[in-house]
Amino acid sequence: MDTQLSAAVIGSSPVNGGLRAVAVGTALGCGLVAGAFFAFSSFVMPALNRLPAARAVAAMQSINRLAVTPLFMAAVFGTALACLALAAWAGFGWHAPGARWVVAGCAVYVIGAIVVTIAANVPLNDALAAVDPHGPAAAGGWAHYTQAWTAWNHVRCAASVAATGLLTVGLALS
Repeated sequence: MDTQLSAAVIGSSPVNGGLRAVAVGTALGCGLVAGAFFAFSSFVMPALNRLPAARAVAAMQSINRLAVTPLFMAAVFGTALACLALAAWAGFGWHAPGARWVVAGCAVYVIGAIVVTIAANVPLNDALAAVDPHGPAAAGGWAHYTQAWTAWNHVRCAASVAATGLLTVGLALS
């Protein structure tokens, strides 16, 4: 954010350059997460759907267990925390150039990526974790899971891409 937005948001604080760094880092975080979601929507889930249900269920169960790493969680949820902080900063300078774009980008990411993850994708992952890959419910469970999970993943991907764009526009205008 330029000095106008920084001054409007945090006055003459020595952190002026820090606000721009947070905004750039947040936009990059949204883009990074968008890439992970895009990978699943564009080729991971279609590849798993080519497998027999038992193998697809087992593979996705493994992916879901391995996805919960400090690095991936930091990328997804650290970006959300950065969005919350950045939106609060930008909210104080609401009339500054770019501030509304920044708030919109942050809101789109938090709602479209984080809330959707917590409300839709995680419960679907939890339900899939209970499926025996070699049991009689594997085929039906996989069919339901892949359709619902992938649809919600498309939402997360689109929201993360949109957030990246909105934050970038906000930076450009400031």
